[in-house]
This record gives sequence, structure tokens and C-alpha cells, in this order.
Amino acid sequence: MENLLGLLRLRVVRGVNLAIRDSKSSDPYVIVRMGQQKLKTRVMKKNLNPEWNEDLTLSISDPILPIKIMVYDRDWFSRDDKMGDAFFHIDPFLEAIRIQDQFRGLPEGTVIMKIQASRQNCLSEESKIVWSKGKIVQNMFLRLQNVECGEVELQLEWIDVSGLLSEHEDVAY
Repeated sequence: MENLLGLLRLRVVRGVNLAIRDSKSSDPYVIVRMGQQKLKTRVMKKNLNPEWNEDLTLSISDPILPIKIMVYDRDWFSRDDKMGDAFFHIDPFLEAIRIQDQFRGLPEGTVIMKIQASRQNCLSEESKIVWSKGKIVQNMFLRLQNVECGEVELQLEWIDVSGLLSEHEDVAY
């Protein structure tokens, strides 16, 4: 892949209070899109609070592109129903990755950066970028849009494949 900066491991942790799309429940799954990339979790049958704990990996070559999350209800005999969508940007996360050498030796759980929930993002609460087990991770809850209720919990982790994002190199965001 041209201009590959690295890989983003996106853990789809769980859904919370997802919308009912069948008679009493839903069979939700998540689609993650970034540019032309499209990844999907497994379907969780009859569950409005599914725990996927599923890792999906995106190749990052254009860090400006937003990551889109779409939740659907799997229908077996008709078109799948939409259960909401959300998006987020990885700029703050990549900035922390770029300067991560400064964080070596920090105590476990040290908060490196906080991103506030606002009308310009889909965060349902403050998102924290933290130093965890010798790595930088970002935990976030996204409020689903275009639906009556529901949130999705995610965790981001960077996989550096080439050393491209180091503090010694300039990377245009």
C-alpha cells in the first residue's frame, strides 16, 4: 500500500442500549469504514448490549480520513436494518503516537491527552489517550447518530510497521 504509515488496531468492545429492530431485540453487527477499507464484526444474535471484543485492523495511509462506524441489525430474509452510525478522527491519537518516546517509563494508566465530547464529534463522554502496558491506547464511547438510542465502545492501538511515525520525522496531518 502506498504511503503506509502503520496499522490501527481497532477493538470493537461492545454496544450499549442499542435500538430494537426486530420484534423484541436485534441481531447487531458493526461495519468499520475508512476510505476504501471496510471491515465487519460478527453478528450477535438477540442482543441489545452485545460484547464483541473483536479486533479489526485498518491500514493507515491517509490519517485525515475519518473512521466511520455503522451498526446494523442482521435480517435473514430481508435487507439488514440500520441501527445508527458514528465517526471519529485519529489526529489526536496519531499525535500522541508520534511523540511516544517521551512517555517511556511513565506509570501505568497515565493520561496523555483528553478529547472532550462536543457537537463536532460523536463522543458520548470524554475520551482518554493513556499509557497502558508500554503502549499508547485510546478508549472511546461513540454515541450513535440517526437512531433513537445506542452507543459503541472502542479502543484504539497503533501497530508501527516501519517506524514512520517517530518524533524525528515530520508527518503532515
